[in-house]
Amino acid sequence: MKANAYQISLVVLFMMVSFIPTVYGLEQETTDVEEQWWWKDDKNNTNRQIEEIPRPEGGSEYTGRLRNPVSNIILQQKYPETVVLRGDTTQLQVALTFDDGPDPRFTPQVLDILNQYDIPATFFVMGARAEVYPDIVRRMVDEGHIVGNHTYWHPNLVEQADVAVLEREVNQTEDLLENMIGYRTKLFRAPYGFLYDELVEKLAEMNYSVIGWSVDSLDWRELSPQDTAYNVLSNVEPGSIILMHDGGDWDADRTSTIEALHQIIPTLQQQGFEFVTVPDLVGIPYQK
Repeated sequence: MKANAYQISLVVLFMMVSFIPTVYGLEQETTDVEEQWWWKDDKNNTNRQIEEIPRPEGGSEYTGRLRNPVSNIILQQKYPETVVLRGDTTQLQVALTFDDGPDPRFTPQVLDILNQYDIPATFFVMGARAEVYPDIVRRMVDEGHIVGNHTYWHPNLVEQADVAVLEREVNQTEDLLENMIGYRTKLFRAPYGFLYDELVEKLAEMNYSVIGWSVDSLDWRELSPQDTAYNVLSNVEPGSIILMHDGGDWDADRTSTIEALHQIIPTLQQQGFEFVTVPDLVGIPYQK
């Protein structure tokens, strides 16, 4: 008996539905797929369990910086007693600075490298992360590094446009760090480097020095280690404050930063540069 058009249509439809998983490479069974992300809990290995890293409220460094890139040069000219972008250009010294930690994935590796080359650095830490990983912050201080304030939740302060938000974020982090490292830090760096006049004036009132940079490694773009190192080495001058990152959002990878340090540090040392902390570079106190 010949099949009618309706029966033929049903057969064709069935074949098409059965064919779709093969065309798009979809698996029929997904329950056995193993989680590969390192921060997920491994039920078979409790040592791999880790607390979730607090996320930057203003978004990742990559999206935040690309959305609204600004320069602090004008602010430094208007507020020379508060905003610092570089040190003495007659001294063969530079300062390495790191933002967005402590991050258990990357900060300990950065500290290991600094220890290997026996040089100090300045870390601008997120309060929310410092609260979760206090041992890493204490290690920074124990190994001779300086700790600065990078707000509690890393908001975009310009986008928030609220001085009260700045005050709350800074005070919360300052109080937390004092209990952790034994001093009230005087150094502040804004998330993404974003500030405006009223915010700088409030920070001056709160007895803070605002620390910018003169060399951006652009490591937040997750470039190759060679490109990250080139961005530093081709722009560094006596008195440079170098911006790098020891932390990032959950999906950020600072491996390039870590590998680039093995090129940046010995190269500058061979050129006669001395690595110092920001307070030593610019001659300001690091605590109130």
